[in-house]
Amino acid sequence: MPRLLVATRNAHKTAEIAAMLAGVFEVVDLHDFPDAPEVEETGSTFAENAALKSAAISHFTGGWALADDSGLEVDALGGEPGVRSARFAGEAASDADNNQLLFARLAELPAAPRTARTARTARFRCALALSQQGHLVATFDGAVEGRVIESLRGPGGFGYDPLFIPDGYDTTFGELPAATKNSISHRSRALAKFRAWLDTHPLPLPAS
Repeated sequence: MPRLLVATRNAHKTAEIAAMLAGVFEVVDLHDFPDAPEVEETGSTFAENAALKSAAISHFTGGWALADDSGLEVDALGGEPGVRSARFAGEAASDADNNQLLFARLAELPAAPRTARTARTARFRCALALSQQGHLVATFDGAVEGRVIESLRGPGGFGYDPLFIPDGYDTTFGELPAATKNSISHRSRALAKFRAWLDTHPLPLPAS
């Protein structure tokens, strides 16, 4: 099976991508490349950050790299945390830190209009960028609409998953079985576009 490098050190993200690409690729990440550079995410969009990461890592390895940049957009907060989702509470922030700050920011909203506080519409977005030897080849995107709730629910997932309920469900990403989340998530929708693209653009990757 061909090996695909995903330009991340986030083991949770790697596990999700590996599950979604099972039978297509053996997914590896930057834990196999300990000397790979840290890529500064200076883009203003998820797509720009994904492109920065995939280009830099593919240049470093001299091969192919797929990068993911994703996060949560809360309408009542003007789209925040957005591209700063992973570092909303600071560069070294934990998931708990980010969730706590999000709740605090929502609590600060004015009482009117009430719909902004009660509906809490939000979405997860994902951008994928595929590069070879430092050159961007293709990008793919996905999104899932939903809402943010007022307390954490569920032990599963990571990041903001325990506070996000996708449309059509009454359970958070943190409560849903991993297979269910992986079938409807923003990341799965972006990866579905990637897999469709592969039908006409097979990658000449080495086998494991």
